Amino acid sequence: MKYKIVHKTHYNYHEMVNLAHNEAWLVPISSPFQTCLRTHISIEPKPTIQHEYTDFFGNTVSCFSIQQPHSQMNVVATHQVEINRNDAFDLLNEQTTWEEVRNLLATSFSDADLYARQFVFESSLLPIFPEVSEYTLQSFWERRPLLAATQDLMQRIYRDFKFVSGATTVSTPLPQVFKQRKGVCQDFAHIGVACLRSIGLAACYVSGFIETIPPEGKKKLIGADASHAWFAVYSSAVGWIDFDPTNNRLANNQYITVAYGRDYADVPPLKGVIFSSGRHQLRVEVDVSRMLF
Repeated sequence: MKYKIVHKTHYNYHEMVNLAHNEAWLVPISSPFQTCLRTHISIEPKPTIQHEYTDFFGNTVSCFSIQQPHSQMNVVATHQVEINRNDAFDLLNEQTTWEEVRNLLATSFSDADLYARQFVFESSLLPIFPEVSEYTLQSFWERRPLLAATQDLMQRIYRDFKFVSGATTVSTPLPQVFKQRKGVCQDFAHIGVACLRSIGLAACYVSGFIETIPPEGKKKLIGADASHAWFAVYSSAVGWIDFDPTNNRLANNQYITVAYGRDYADVPPLKGVIFSSGRHQLRVEVDVSRMLF
């Protein structure tokens, strides 16, 4: 699949902003299954300083500084991406048990396993607490294959947690989300990651986009798509496999990956510091459209 992605971020400030420093995780990664063919980020007002760097996890980070008074800021990221994922459903028959995966991860010194090991530990947004472990073990019984157990966990999160836009914010603690049983895709990805880490497995938070298919006979709405999040689990035997608990499905060629991190805080679409005394309004629009080869 080949896609064009347009991600628009608009800030409207109630008071004049004299200085703004920002970082953005908006450029899709290049990987064995994904090729970023073209990318462009347009920023208004024009930044005084603008550059890119690769972060610790291999993601592209766009940095820019606006050093002039402004009342609005617009960031438009436009990309062309080609996706060619292997059919993950074929991997669900892989029989390596989750205990074998966990034990090998703890003892192996291969480059891939050493990289994955950093995703075993809890993070500031993903504490491990007893309820998470208990919930996880309902899917990860003794000697069960890793991917079958992870698929079962994904399906249970989909059934047990209700998608409610606005029910949480980026600062809502995970124990609260777990207790209230509702949230958004970011929360469900966090739950999946915390569950897997609670039993010693490597799991990462994945940010990106997903192509949405309109109902039959209806036109696709421009800007109707949104940034998305899901989780990935690691096995030495097959590498990283992506699961989407919001939609109860394995990631396929409709999923465009932007960044990998320990949790949301590692890979927010846009974050920064402004010098101003007022409030602001934020509007985000995303459109993912198929392209002809």
